[in-house]
Amino acid sequence: MSTKGSNYGDIHRYEPARESTAAAVAIVLLTVIEIVFVGLFTFGLVNGWGLDEVGNMYLGFLLAIIFVDLAFILMLYRKEFLPDVMIVKKRRRKWEDLYIREEDADGVSIGGPSAMDTLKRAVYPYYKK
Repeated sequence: MSTKGSNYGDIHRYEPARESTAAAVAIVLLTVIEIVFVGLFTFGLVNGWGLDEVGNMYLGFLLAIIFVDLAFILMLYRKEFLPDVMIVKKRRRKWEDLYIREEDADGVSIGGPSAMDTLKRAVYPYYKK
């Protein structure tokens, strides 16, 4: 689905998620593997495997596997179950970064606003005429 509007905040492209069964099964299997590795890591911490050199390396390897497995779970979930949405954003012009109003972008003409209006605008930049 694509809309032709280009207003700020309009959805430019929306593609629903695929929601494949194979991805759901893969996520469940990876989650079970994640739980096993987290249990093994916790068991190793409780039993003091980190106190010797080999056990410390083993716990570090388990922790790395836990994060890699979690990364694959999140990657599959994001790719298969979240919709692809593109929202229109407009780039701000330079004069907007300097707090200059759009009507003053080209400068001020001779015989511009009164001194009182200029003072009010200096104190409160959102003052309307």
